[in-house]
Amino acid sequence: MSQHLFLPLVIFVISPIPGAFQDSALSPTEEPEDLDCGRPEPSARIMGGSDAQPGAWPWQVSLHQGGGHICGGSLIAPSWVLSAAHCFVSNGTLEQASEWSVLLGVHSQDGPLDGAHVRSVAAILVPDNYSKVELGADLALLRLTSPAKLSPTVRPICLPRASHRFAHGTACWATGWGDLQEEDPLPLPWVLQEVELRLLGEAACQCLYSRPGPFNLTFQLLPGMLCAGYAEGRRDTCQGDSGGPLVCKEGGRWFQAGITSFGFGCGRRNRPGVFTAVGPYETWIREQVMGSEPGPAFPNQPQESQTGPWESREENCTIALPECGKAPRPGVWPWEAQVIMPGSRPCHGTLVSESWVLAPASCFLDSITSDNPPRDLDAWRVLLPSRTRSERVSRFVPHENATWDDASDLALLQLRAPVNLSAAPRAVCLPYPEHYFLPGSRCRLALWGRGEPALDPSAQLEAELLGGWWCHCLYGHQGASVPPPGHPPHRLCPYYQEEEEEAGRCWNDSRWSLMCLEEGTWFLAGIGDVSSGCLRPRAFSPVQTHSPWISHVTRGAYLEDQLAWDWGPEGEETETQTCPPHTEHGVPIATIVSILTPRLCHCLYQGILPPGTLCVLYAEGQEDRCEVTSAPPLLCQTEGGFWVLMGMAVRGSQELFAAIGPEEAWISQTVAEAHFLPPSGSPYWPPAGSDLCPPDMAGASGSPQAAALILLLLTPLIQD
Repeated sequence: MSQHLFLPLVIFVISPIPGAFQDSALSPTEEPEDLDCGRPEPSARIMGGSDAQPGAWPWQVSLHQGGGHICGGSLIAPSWVLSAAHCFVSNGTLEQASEWSVLLGVHSQDGPLDGAHVRSVAAILVPDNYSKVELGADLALLRLTSPAKLSPTVRPICLPRASHRFAHGTACWATGWGDLQEEDPLPLPWVLQEVELRLLGEAACQCLYSRPGPFNLTFQLLPGMLCAGYAEGRRDTCQGDSGGPLVCKEGGRWFQAGITSFGFGCGRRNRPGVFTAVGPYETWIREQVMGSEPGPAFPNQPQESQTGPWESREENCTIALPECGKAPRPGVWPWEAQVIMPGSRPCHGTLVSESWVLAPASCFLDSITSDNPPRDLDAWRVLLPSRTRSERVSRFVPHENATWDDASDLALLQLRAPVNLSAAPRAVCLPYPEHYFLPGSRCRLALWGRGEPALDPSAQLEAELLGGWWCHCLYGHQGASVPPPGHPPHRLCPYYQEEEEEAGRCWNDSRWSLMCLEEGTWFLAGIGDVSSGCLRPRAFSPVQTHSPWISHVTRGAYLEDQLAWDWGPEGEETETQTCPPHTEHGVPIATIVSILTPRLCHCLYQGILPPGTLCVLYAEGQEDRCEVTSAPPLLCQTEGGFWVLMGMAVRGSQELFAAIGPEEAWISQTVAEAHFLPPSGSPYWPPAGSDLCPPDMAGASGSPQAAALILLLLTPLIQD
């Protein structure tokens, strides 16, 4: 069971709410003795597992609206249920009690409800100062229309007094029918789940939340909030668990320490779950249930629990680091996996958890033509780094769209026995759907599928990512909106340090995956199609689109939050952008430029130009019409009136363009219907003359002297 509420992308810095918490004025002698609490019938639980045993948590209830489970709750007295306010308040309005019902004594919500029964809700009460979940006071009381029938599977939980102190580090338990992990609902038969969580002190929890983490957020804890979980994440409550109890055992009784309230995702690193602490609300609870017989029980805290280890405000704070994506050096991937099948070449994939390998489904096309498992699965083997023996495969799960969608060409293979990831091999990190790989991110190519290694083993295949605008508009549609940060991109486009032909290298007919580095951690960012001969792929399908599927199947893959957040000054990366619009005649809006001769281009940008780069000069007053970040295409009109795509802007530059001509072979193979002009249709360049650059020309593209000389050597190519 891993949180319940997915917070928006904002930074919360909140002041405490005055007057919300008071110690109870009631003395221990006023405690009712006629209600036993916190004592379930003897029942073995699956410790460390997920399915709870029937009767293990007899105070757990399910709150239904519209015929289905919405939130959890706990029985605190025969006529009262404790839950979370945010389950019942929508847009500042408290929902009608008549719309809700309470299911008690249920274990599986899809089967015979033996010993279970339903009660309608007569009233829903929330604190006057509750407004929204992140401001605290997130608790609610539900009064039942008739008392619950107490039995071995229906019993109340004990509540702590305002003076009650739970020792930090105490092992407690959260229960509910919520999602197993983000975007992964609890499957049939909807059995009650349990998870062990450790209580975190206020200082330790605030330390974790003061460090930017998922969504680049920090958060200020308020009085009355309680944290439970682990810095390393991976165990947590999740959507649908809201309102359920967090209980701790003391002196043979179970006390409800907290109410499941909210979190930043589910089980994410350095983001423990946030619960409403029950103790500070003793007075409010007593006031609301006054007159009920019997009412909730607030037993005295056992003496031995009052001398536990108290936390200092100056305690050490341990920030958990990613457990995935660590490589000794680029190109040496400890997650590299080779799947060996009889009679075929090895298929290259990557280790994503202790027990699962991700690889292209196209490697196994013969095995995914039906729903039946591969007949020869017992003969498959997986080779992993630093493992002296091969691993056997126990399960094969292709993506449901693998046979017709190249972007979904994925399959997962489960190893028969998990491997130890304390050294090599290690798992690669996978991005969450909202991950945003920043333009300029340092990336490398890694083998993917049945390709062969490069002829030059020393090549590191370096690349860096281009901006989302350039990539999306090149492979998308004119006028389409560019996916902003936080939304899965359609493509990832790398820019390479050098071209293979220039370096005398060839990468064979291989497929590649794209590994990108953030803060010393490697992510599997994208997967590419089969490339054209020796050329590297120009676009990759993002893996993050499939992270929920990978997480659902593996229940243990290492999804990691974004680690780099430098979106540039004033957040221009977050602004909504679109691809260039068309005129009424269908021609993109043009800015007049002229292309420089190769010699003059070289002189102006000596030593910094990749091969095949074109340089342009703008007509007077036209430069401001070209967006620096837009990476516009360079179009030229021939004498015959045809428009030719000559180049694409280099990394958003206004003056430098990557020539399209050298990519003819790759484009022709990728887009068979593309039309190329014969050589005679290309621009005519005047003789270059001397190889020497004019005095003071190198690097002086912005100077008046350079501009004057340029005008004498230009070949005009774009006209009104």
